[in-house]
Amino acid sequence: MADTCGQVLLGSGLTVLSHPLMYIKVLIQVGHEPLAPTLGRNLFGRQVYQLPGLFAYAKHIMKIDGKAGLFKGIGPRLCAGSIGTIVHSNVLQGSFIMLTSSFFQKCQEHGTLQVLGGQQKAAEGSIQHVVNETTKEMIARSCATIVTHPFHVITLRCMVQFIGRETKYSGVFDSVVTVYKEEGLLGFFAGLIPRLLGDVLSLWICNLLAHVINTYAIDDSMSHTGEIKNCSQAVTGFFASMLTYPFVLVSNLMAVNNCGLAGGLPPYASVCPTWVDCWRHLSREGNMSRGNSLFFRKLPAGKIYAVDQNRFF
Repeated sequence: MADTCGQVLLGSGLTVLSHPLMYIKVLIQVGHEPLAPTLGRNLFGRQVYQLPGLFAYAKHIMKIDGKAGLFKGIGPRLCAGSIGTIVHSNVLQGSFIMLTSSFFQKCQEHGTLQVLGGQQKAAEGSIQHVVNETTKEMIARSCATIVTHPFHVITLRCMVQFIGRETKYSGVFDSVVTVYKEEGLLGFFAGLIPRLLGDVLSLWICNLLAHVINTYAIDDSMSHTGEIKNCSQAVTGFFASMLTYPFVLVSNLMAVNNCGLAGGLPPYASVCPTWVDCWRHLSREGNMSRGNSLFFRKLPAGKIYAVDQNRFF
């Protein structure tokens, strides 16, 4: 219990510090470009037209809403982080994992399945151990994501209100009532499927790739082996997040799509019936990586900047 409380406090602190970054990232993801491209230099010193980066975007927001404007949606996000940490910890340590492990163990004994079975016999560092631990982590993360997704949806909508200067989502409780009245229970889970898929794929890619590197590329006799393995885990995590970024983008766009806000309605944004339609639309437009970088943002090829709409088309 004490460990969980410590994790909640630490997570809340990190959430507050990182919130402005997420806020700006979300606005870029939905295509909001309030500042026209400027002539600058890329990493190689060549003059190119660039889009405003993190700091220029932050200055623009503060100019309109002040410093407090950088923390729109912080309330529901803190709720999501705290509840998610508690759910993740309880599921990971609780009876659900034990029951699941017992089920797969019985399946293994009958020779029908071998995923979680034999956890006690799996040697640490073996592929069986990696699969066991990754599966448990996947279940815990998925449960936490499902439980906290309604708060995630509200967080994103509070942020996107900046585009149309709306005040439709003003607080956690009022936002819950608004979503339920207009969209019912399904409204709280808009964009959930691509978010879950992205989380699961990222977790498996990261852990399996790290296992391959640690097993075949790192010699245990080397000095600082532990630090090297931790570094490889971080690198593979970054690589996995890059590969699965389109799922994050599609999930965030579907969470605000056709919700009554200017940032999720035509002519600013296309209405997509399903997340697959959203994926196809982004793919056709060449926007699958939109918002992935907050620095050195290059001008989209073949796009025209609309000053009156603050976006590219």
